[in-house]
Amino acid sequence: MIIYTIGFTQKPAERFFGLLEDNRVARVLDIRLHPGGQLSGFAKQGDLAWFLQKLAKIDYVYLPELAPTAEIMKGFQTRKQWATYAAEYEALLDQRNIPAALDRSLFDPGPACLLCSEHKPDQCHRKLAAERVAQSWADVEIRHL
Repeated sequence: MIIYTIGFTQKPAERFFGLLEDNRVARVLDIRLHPGGQLSGFAKQGDLAWFLQKLAKIDYVYLPELAPTAEIMKGFQTRKQWATYAAEYEALLDQRNIPAALDRSLFDPGPACLLCSEHKPDQCHRKLAAERVAQSWADVEIRHL
């Protein structure tokens, strides 16, 4: 199973949707805390679901189980300490019993793609979420778009 991850910032819509189509993504799993945020541009929740379906026949699912809490996000925005953020997010995934609590059918058949806003996965929870799933489910390959 392949799990893709993607961030929408610093990507024009043509590139964003092109990457998803080129990699034959079947379902985008939105793991943002605020998917309807006004700064999301074309990736605002309602618009994104429509664009994905109309432009590329890709399903959209909001998956709040993989979103960080407001407290964790605020702490990272204030302190800018990735190691602390990552540890807090990992603890949250433990509390939420991830990945056991996830519906595997959202990922397979796929491929599925975890969506967040960060341009690069290096300091984004989508990378941590994908790694958590890959550690527990057999034969998972992660690809960052």
